[in-house]
Amino acid sequence: MSKTDTTEQQESLGEAGAQLSTAPREDTVVGGPTLGVVGWIRWFWRQLTSMRVALILLFMLSLGAVPGSLIPQTSADELKVQTFKEAHRTLTPLYEKLQFFDVYSSVWFSAIYILLFVSLIGCILPRSWQFVGQLRSRPPGAPRRLDRLPAYTAWRTEAEPEQVREAALAVLKGRRFRAHTAGNAVAAEKGYLREAGNLAFHVALIVMLVAFAWGQLFKSEGGKLIVEGDGFSNTLTQYDDFKSGSQFGTDELEPFSFKLESFTGTYEKNGPQRGTPRTFEAAVTYSRGGADEKAVIRVNEPLKVGDSKVYLIAHGYAPVVTVRDGRGKTVFHGAVPLLPIDNNITSTGAIKVMDGYRDKNGKKEQLGFQAFFVPTFAGAGKGTMFSQFPALDFPVMALTGFHGDLRVNSGLPQNVYQLDKSKMTQFTDKSGNKLAQRMLPGETMTLPDGAGSITFEKDVKEWASFQISQQPGNGLALAGAIAAIAGLSGSLFIQRRRVWVRAVRGEDGVTVVEMAGLGRSESAKLPEELGDLALALTAQAPPTASVPEPAEEPAEDPAPSGEADK
Repeated sequence: MSKTDTTEQQESLGEAGAQLSTAPREDTVVGGPTLGVVGWIRWFWRQLTSMRVALILLFMLSLGAVPGSLIPQTSADELKVQTFKEAHRTLTPLYEKLQFFDVYSSVWFSAIYILLFVSLIGCILPRSWQFVGQLRSRPPGAPRRLDRLPAYTAWRTEAEPEQVREAALAVLKGRRFRAHTAGNAVAAEKGYLREAGNLAFHVALIVMLVAFAWGQLFKSEGGKLIVEGDGFSNTLTQYDDFKSGSQFGTDELEPFSFKLESFTGTYEKNGPQRGTPRTFEAAVTYSRGGADEKAVIRVNEPLKVGDSKVYLIAHGYAPVVTVRDGRGKTVFHGAVPLLPIDNNITSTGAIKVMDGYRDKNGKKEQLGFQAFFVPTFAGAGKGTMFSQFPALDFPVMALTGFHGDLRVNSGLPQNVYQLDKSKMTQFTDKSGNKLAQRMLPGETMTLPDGAGSITFEKDVKEWASFQISQQPGNGLALAGAIAAIAGLSGSLFIQRRRVWVRAVRGEDGVTVVEMAGLGRSESAKLPEELGDLALALTAQAPPTASVPEPAEEPAEDPAPSGEADK
């Protein structure tokens, strides 16, 4: 159907074809007067609040988030950002000018976000007001020519016109149409939930935007590695790393504590999924200012304490070691967490003895050991020293010893899992070879020249890493997402349509019944529904043998369509 034909059809339908949608009309004036300042402002506002521009801004927002997921962000990990800058010195100046390292707080991302917010509000408010007006009004009266509508049927009956209209009103209301008698016809309408769903979808988008902004401003998130038997209190100094929104205060941290009693991990032993975790859980005892309570934290099953959630995110081993000086005095004893480097929990780390150690001459010195640990060793002569299985079946630890200055007092931040060897000297044996030893639990490595020893105790503890987070906008975002899906489903699968039933007495005294339907968009269901309605109506107004042709000019309605809406 051409644009001219559509316009002519709308003009012929008049009030009956209007207001099937709350979408604003787009008036295009060609060759009109030149717009002034106010005119341009009004034109810009209309463009900004159009649904087309809102969808474009939504697409731009999702596109703008891509750099934030591909490029390290300062707010998430400054160390990764610095490493990226050192590795990409050519791209770094360009990325800094484009604010790619701070995407979500950049000027251009904030501009898109605010414009989308304004666009949605400016689009929804007038459409909501118009929709409320449509709900309060009645369906418009029947157009003069029902046979021009896309779904149409007619028949003759011996029933009186008033009886037919009463029967049609009852049938339509029984099918949940909003119906009333307008002149010599019954006007009915159904499918208002389509527009309600459309509005609900866009309101839900605003709710999700608000929830996202709220969550970013007031969120907190931190990580903590805990060895079996150790605990954690939810204070800022207890975190290994911590980041929060700009409006979050540390006094808003949920007051609670917990202790890691034990970690349990079991793994598939055979088949193509060998090594896949089967049990992965941490048993904890937590307290929130009252009596202690026990809980088990699993993957995707966090511990909920007030507004905070404690997630289990990682696991590893912490061999227990004892370091003694040359006189046999214990200068270090404890479990040392090591970081996994593969799925079989091959782990590396550092053992640092910072205080209490003296060499054979009584001079204060610091010790450092580079540790390489495998929970399941394949055996000597069976390949490289990498773990064959993540369970603690055959633990072996390789140590390399150093002495000197660990540089922990230099004032510079230092990774606890790495050694700064710039001021350290590696131990050597009598032959001048660098000292390194592969050890089983219970074995001891003796340091040369009376420097002491280090023992790999028979106890290997496990550690778990937790993420403690407060996300105040998550519930609101979830509600918005559910509402958006429900609203979108309604706007896609519900059709708004109107039905008219006209019953007038013909020239021969026989009642002529006409039924027609009009939908917002063409659909094969409308003729089917009209056929069902006609079948239900013919039960009370049975047709005669012949069906007349529709009249060219039917009689004028006693009440015009405009008055029927009042």
